[in-house]
Amino acid sequence: MFELFIAMMKEEWRVHSTMFGSLSFALFPFMIFGIAFMGAFLVPLMRTTLPAGNLSLILHGSYLMLGIMVGGFGLLGNEVMNRRFGQASLLAYSARSLPLSERFIFSNFVVKDTVYYFFLWVLPFGLGYLLATPWTGVSLASALLLILTLSLSFLYGLCGIFFLSTVYARSKPAFWLFLFACLASLAAISLVTGANPALLFPPLLLGSAFTLEHLLVSCLLPAFLFAVSLWLFSPESVGSEKNYRDAFGPLQKRLSLLPNPPLAAKDTLDLYRSGSMIGQTIFSFLLPLAVIWFFLSLLGPFFPPHGLLMIFAITAGVIASTMYTWVTMFDTFGPYACLPVAVSTLIESKLTTFAILQLIPAVFIAIVAVLAGEAAFLLPAVVLGLSVSFYAVAVMAWLAGLSPSVMVYDVKVLAWYLVLTGIVLVLFTAAAFANPYYALASVVLVLPAWWFVQKAKVRWDAVDPARF
Repeated sequence: MFELFIAMMKEEWRVHSTMFGSLSFALFPFMIFGIAFMGAFLVPLMRTTLPAGNLSLILHGSYLMLGIMVGGFGLLGNEVMNRRFGQASLLAYSARSLPLSERFIFSNFVVKDTVYYFFLWVLPFGLGYLLATPWTGVSLASALLLILTLSLSFLYGLCGIFFLSTVYARSKPAFWLFLFACLASLAAISLVTGANPALLFPPLLLGSAFTLEHLLVSCLLPAFLFAVSLWLFSPESVGSEKNYRDAFGPLQKRLSLLPNPPLAAKDTLDLYRSGSMIGQTIFSFLLPLAVIWFFLSLLGPFFPPHGLLMIFAITAGVIASTMYTWVTMFDTFGPYACLPVAVSTLIESKLTTFAILQLIPAVFIAIVAVLAGEAAFLLPAVVLGLSVSFYAVAVMAWLAGLSPSVMVYDVKVLAWYLVLTGIVLVLFTAAAFANPYYALASVVLVLPAWWFVQKAKVRWDAVDPARF
């Protein structure tokens, strides 16, 4: 097992470092370290407006989200693996050519990703906060405890989404039944105790009161989810033979008013027939936003009236922008290189499919506004969320072209993305907090979004297609 684990770690490093250079990728954890180190000095200032417990809640919720986004293993269907990585012969997809069971290889893959992303995201942040303790007045024990609880939050997200994805792959009715049971349990806890169930998150409890019982519960629960997930994991492809009626022609006609209808129709069919449109919507959009709303609801008293809905709409817009990675994960530019198709044409078609998918966040934000009793501000919230989404995806296309899921680990790309989107988010958050209807002004983001898309086309047409 150890030899396979080491080989997979090397493979992961080579894939990322080949994309944008060993030095640039190696600097990524140092950037996370620097952000945490400098951010630690702002904690005393933030405590004047936000209690320490709420700051801890935000941090643990963020790392829970990170684990959820890293842990979507069940969403990598055979279609994606074959189309995107088939030529690379990844070890995780070589079970049938090695004298090892698929379950054994997959368990190594899970452990590899856990360790890999721990050193990439969790440990650098914890060390940055730890090394700032002599100047911030935070005790060494508290800093070490934060590293432990953030690690556990990450594991909860990773193991939880892995468990849900394996249940979903086994039986969709069982998945929905389990999800409904969890939601009903949380609602019952809230009604009976009058407290927000988010406060019962085990790593959060461990951070507020370190006891042996809390430590055992915090460690055993993700271990249990991991073990059950491996037990439920089925290496066999369900329904390996599928038949579909010709839908390309009719869909192309429906999309005839959009740019590049044939390519947009092809991307839409890829998403639908692989099951990714449903799976990604559940695991990469709905569940993360449900978790965010779960934790944001605790911070409602610290927001101005209607501020909670507006900050949720902005967050939904940022997460909705990652739908661009859904439509770029199925193919690379290589197969198109022998056709009269430019990189800019593909970027335009992917953005067209992305625009179609924006119906999902628009409906979701509207539903949240109605359920939260904020129906009067439904339109500003939807406009704000979609405007942020289209602006963020334009920046993403300019920075990463057709490879957003891997280029994010380039330090320069991530730094530019954080600056360009961060300024916009701060400005429109302040405007929406001042008056919810000021959020309608976010439609002006269509102008810089259009500019970034045009720059993306020019930029990536000038790049050697072999880089994709």
